[in-house]
Amino acid sequence: MAKFLNTSATNYFLEELIKQASERLILISPFLRLNDRVKELLEDKNRLKIDIRIVYGKNDLHPDEVSWLRELDYIRTSFCKNLHAKCYLNEESAIITSLNLYEFSQINNNEMGIYLSRSDDPDLYRDTFEEAQRIIRVSDEVRMSLEKIKSEDTNASTTKPSSDENTKITSSKLAKILGLSTQDFLKKCIEKGYLQENGDKTHITEAGKNIGGEYKYSKRFGSYFIWPTDLKV
Repeated sequence: MAKFLNTSATNYFLEELIKQASERLILISPFLRLNDRVKELLEDKNRLKIDIRIVYGKNDLHPDEVSWLRELDYIRTSFCKNLHAKCYLNEESAIITSLNLYEFSQINNNEMGIYLSRSDDPDLYRDTFEEAQRIIRVSDEVRMSLEKIKSEDTNASTTKPSSDENTKITSSKLAKILGLSTQDFLKKCIEKGYLQENGDKTHITEAGKNIGGEYKYSKRFGSYFIWPTDLKV
């Protein structure tokens, strides 16, 4: 029988749903923003070669998500226009909820959800799975590429970039030069005061601008930052 989930229960059952996936995992959420715990769980599923589909509807990708996703062979991502549904499934259970993936484990919001299992609610599970498959079919599969971000930003600009801008590189590329993961590099920038987190967004500060950092936006791939190549953190 379907179960009602409050905020804490939604977080708990979503984590269990991801951990218990043994054949497939479908994550449908408007925003492709993943916290460390979700990334850890998905990395484990990728190591086990579980088929993972992530469908998102908002172009809010950051270079750290792009770089991270490129390294996972068994995760496929799709963009679905006008997506507002939040639904998470494995081969045995599903959750339909108000909880976005980026809000996972954040208990400040008041969320609701419904948990259902294939064994107890076969018809309801089937209808949910079929609708998830329909959303996947109408979505456009996206192969994450940092080069696409650079190309998209260049194509979107109608003015010639300055020579100073040409000497700057994205967070992920600079992180690689420094021997860091993109996520660790961004954390260090926050610690240094170059970046500031505000809810689910990360903003560049005046200190970040003063050392040469810049905020950039691509219509397709969302927000990212570029930095001088000689920046140390």
